[in-house]
Amino acid sequence: MVKVDVWNCVSTEQVADCRVFRVRQDHCDRNGSGETSDFFVIESPDWVNVIPLTNDGDVVMIEQFRQGTREVTLELPGGMIDPGETPEAAARRELREETGYSSDDWILIGASRPNPALQSNTMYHFLARNCKKTSEISLDENESILTKTVAEAEVRRLIADGVVTHSLVVAAFLYLQLLEQASATGPLRPLSACP
Repeated sequence: MVKVDVWNCVSTEQVADCRVFRVRQDHCDRNGSGETSDFFVIESPDWVNVIPLTNDGDVVMIEQFRQGTREVTLELPGGMIDPGETPEAAARRELREETGYSSDDWILIGASRPNPALQSNTMYHFLARNCKKTSEISLDENESILTKTVAEAEVRRLIADGVVTHSLVVAAFLYLQLLEQASATGPLRPLSACP
């Protein structure tokens, strides 16, 4: 039986500290064969994003400028999990800070790896139902966010039409679709647990 090669880490070194992530260089051996190579990994805290649904069936979304692509994107509220914080606590905090909305009805709908080729972290996707505006937004120093509500069906069309292109937003809506399909014959419940 043919197996996939595994690169075992022989040594590792941090090569950059970029505030919100670090870069490490792993010197690795291929299957213990003596063949070596170096790999670079982005070490980032785990992240969360939230599909916040209002009682009217709208999704609370945000627009913000993204430096990587140098464009304004339409996406879901979310961000990094702070040290000692649970994924759900981070999701609640990010929703409140970025939109001023809150909810008492939370479901973890999935967890994904943003880019396992280069990154070591996990993204936790949450559904928050019955969201209500309860406070003003409270943004970080470099954040500039516009909050808007979009009908859920419209969000799905925007994804299909290539307007919403943030892959972690698309992943969240896939998890929501899977949850809705699984719940068609029973009560709404999470499909996955935190790894």
